[in-house]
Amino acid sequence: MNQYLQEKQGELAKAIDFFKKDIASLRTGRANPAILEGIMVEAYGAKTPLNGLANISVSDAKSLVISPWDKNIAKDVEKAIVGANLGVGAVNEGDKIRITVPAMTEENRRELVKKLNEKLEKSRITIRQTREEIKEAIEKGEKDKEISEDDKFRFIKELDEEAGKKNEELKNIRDKKEEEIMTV
Repeated sequence: MNQYLQEKQGELAKAIDFFKKDIASLRTGRANPAILEGIMVEAYGAKTPLNGLANISVSDAKSLVISPWDKNIAKDVEKAIVGANLGVGAVNEGDKIRITVPAMTEENRRELVKKLNEKLEKSRITIRQTREEIKEAIEKGEKDKEISEDDKFRFIKELDEEAGKKNEELKNIRDKKEEEIMTV
């Protein structure tokens, strides 16, 4: 692997990691604690991530149980979940909050697949931009006589192969997630 590609390898990996995290919040027909990622609860005079205030567990395929460590903030947790507008039912049972994940309709599933494809495209754009930066660095290296013209073409070919692999990896992750979403 050439030095130009090695320098930016981390950015390519970050694009894939970001895509994985980004799509984790897309809900499938099953209860998944990842749908609660990013929910901020107004408690103790500050906004705090939900997973920093409570234990989140899956009780069955259709429900999650959130057990706040401090029972006095259960109402605040419930309010934050309802306010996040996730399309789930929240029932405050006093010491814990039960989240019910409703069955998804075909229309909901198709809508989620559209969102999934939008997120995929954003990640592909990031990879494409990183590829362009690397390509410009390679061309500048050749222009500045740091590398030969043969090396330039070899490096660009290597770059295109690597970008292709990363896009294929994104596509495989997307296909797996789409299968989860569309499975009834």
